[in-house]
Amino acid sequence: MTTLETGTVVGAGLDRVDAPLKVTGSAQYPNDFSFPAMAHAALVGSTIAAGRIRGIDVTKALAAPGVLTVITHLNAPKLERGPMTLLGGSPPAPLQDDHVLHYGQHIGIVVAESAEQARHAARLVRVEYEAAEALLDVNDPRAEIVENPWGLDTERGDVTAGFAQADVVVDETYTTPDNTNNPLGLMATVAYWHGDALTVHDSTQWPHNVRASLAAIFKVPESGIRVLAPFVGGGFGAGLRVWSHVILTVLAAREVKRPVKLVLSRPEMFTSVGHRPNSVQQIKIGATRGGDLVAIEHHGISSVAMEDDDYEPVSYGSAVSYACPNVLTRDRQARLNIPCPGSMRAPAEGQGNFALESAIDEVAHAVGMDPLEIRLRNYAEENPVLGLPWSSKALRECYLEGAERFGWSRRTPEPGSMRDGRWLVGYGLAGVSYPFYQVPCQARASVRHDGSAYVRSAATDIGTGTYTVMTQLAAELLGLDVARVRFDLGDSDMPYAPQAGGSGLTGALGNAVHAACRRLVREFLDVVRDDTESPLHGAALDDVTVTDGRIHRIGDPARGETYTEILTRHGLEELSADGRSTPPQAEELGMALSGAFGAKFVEVRLDPELGLLRVARVVSAIDGGRILNEKTATSQIIGGTVGGISQAMFEETATDQGTGRIANATFGDYLMPVSADVPDMEVLFVGGPDRATAVGTKGVGEVGLVGLAAAIGNAVFHATGRRIRSLPITIDQLML
Repeated sequence: MTTLETGTVVGAGLDRVDAPLKVTGSAQYPNDFSFPAMAHAALVGSTIAAGRIRGIDVTKALAAPGVLTVITHLNAPKLERGPMTLLGGSPPAPLQDDHVLHYGQHIGIVVAESAEQARHAARLVRVEYEAAEALLDVNDPRAEIVENPWGLDTERGDVTAGFAQADVVVDETYTTPDNTNNPLGLMATVAYWHGDALTVHDSTQWPHNVRASLAAIFKVPESGIRVLAPFVGGGFGAGLRVWSHVILTVLAAREVKRPVKLVLSRPEMFTSVGHRPNSVQQIKIGATRGGDLVAIEHHGISSVAMEDDDYEPVSYGSAVSYACPNVLTRDRQARLNIPCPGSMRAPAEGQGNFALESAIDEVAHAVGMDPLEIRLRNYAEENPVLGLPWSSKALRECYLEGAERFGWSRRTPEPGSMRDGRWLVGYGLAGVSYPFYQVPCQARASVRHDGSAYVRSAATDIGTGTYTVMTQLAAELLGLDVARVRFDLGDSDMPYAPQAGGSGLTGALGNAVHAACRRLVREFLDVVRDDTESPLHGAALDDVTVTDGRIHRIGDPARGETYTEILTRHGLEELSADGRSTPPQAEELGMALSGAFGAKFVEVRLDPELGLLRVARVVSAIDGGRILNEKTATSQIIGGTVGGISQAMFEETATDQGTGRIANATFGDYLMPVSADVPDMEVLFVGGPDRATAVGTKGVGEVGLVGLAAAIGNAVFHATGRRIRSLPITIDQLML
């Protein structure tokens, strides 16, 4: 298998090809769509966290101006739960019984002529409850515990014997709170039926999943459903599942036989589309006086909803990050009366890395070793679980080049020893090993009579630059200027694509585009194989290359012809080819599949009298495999860095323990960083293409966030001598 040769297009810092549509307001997001006779919907949410509905009175709501219908569990049809997906099971189907499982649960939907009328009528619905005591604390002994939910618990060596050999043991508990995704754009769904066929505009990160789920729930053929999401805006994982508001919008459209639009309110975003679950993690690490790790034991428990599941193996990163002979990792989930958790940027790793990299820093301090040195000393040259060499790993270079760029050598080891006037100064570090993720994907490429190319796949672009990097990749592979290539996505009628999530889409889609474009060039060669007038007569794929819209023989540019010349001579308007990618298998390659790696270096400033914490600088050194567009990749790391600062210092979804109500479900109360909180950021990419795939990418969507919380916490310790083991880091924790 050969990787893509670097050319003049891939890697270039090309501006986003979709930027003109966005800055001129021409890009249409789901909320922008309107249709004749379109109705509007509003949700009725539960005001208790556990129990059942004893009665529900919709009389006043039905009598309100403009109301078309009110649907509750009393008149809703039987709906099947959605299918199993690549990310786990679908959430429970809505309005199927009188049970209440969390505060804000959708217990009704009102449809009216206008959005204002629907919202007004929804407030007129009267509900009588039989409340039960809610389980809201992950440590509540009454909570049902799910052991080893994903079969990813690991054990190698003998941790008991390892700890017996240790000169130093760090045994601490680290906690992380619920966080809520909160993309700026409110999530919206527009649905309309035409007979048994259905069209849906949705804020989804995975159109094919929406199509398959709705087909199963409403018992209609997938072929009759079209899901459109050419522009989504942010999602951060909130758009990966088919949530109940999507199902209810489709149901409402079928009931009123008109197009229906539903836009979630900001408070509903906190209860309707997932969140990062909280975690309590116990980490025990043993080391020799020389800094060799001899044992790691990592136990994690996170929250999950009563009748749902969520993929959050917070402890697993500890199994693969360091060359330690004795390691045990265990994960559990506690079932609580909370809204369904879901993926939020860097799921599981965002929480697990905070605990692991904080604990490694504690070990370094305990043995009197530089935090950078202890990480290099215990560097995992091969995958510790599989015992195979990595398909690529430049984490050592991330450490060394990042440290050089940051100026780590200026760090003095003693906590509290660095000052700038009244400010205490701290340097912190964290390493990142983000897991490999890739699933099958398909793409189709066409070259038209005018020599332009059209490439498409049913992926989504949630701001990561998918439109742009796939345009670049196709242009490189077809030998065309990027202005001659159009890449389209966000339509379930296009070839299958997986979700935009898990840092896996660029790899899966890029390899599918690679396959489609290579096959398309082969199709052109097949057309002229027996054409004695063609200078490409009898040429095989390995005999040719493509430049400037021409296929020509390698080493002899004169012996070739343009796509247009071939199509014209053979009376063809266009040629098309399909390509697919299949995830590589470690056993077949003899290599452990590598995700992205990184090292995060942070400088903090802290006012010891006021407890004010400021992040002054961040340097992120990233091994992301082949970087298709350094500008958009840098943007991803910068965005992830801001998210990491937010996780470390600001974000906490606060649930009232008496009622289960989220107490800060507005942008006025839910804290996030603003421009003044964001420091100077520097990003450098190291390493080269990954050997496991044709294109050689590894994905950088998540690796930008992971490690920031630990690096900031470690920097705070260096500045103050105070170890922070609970996020977010707040003023009350820092008053010295």
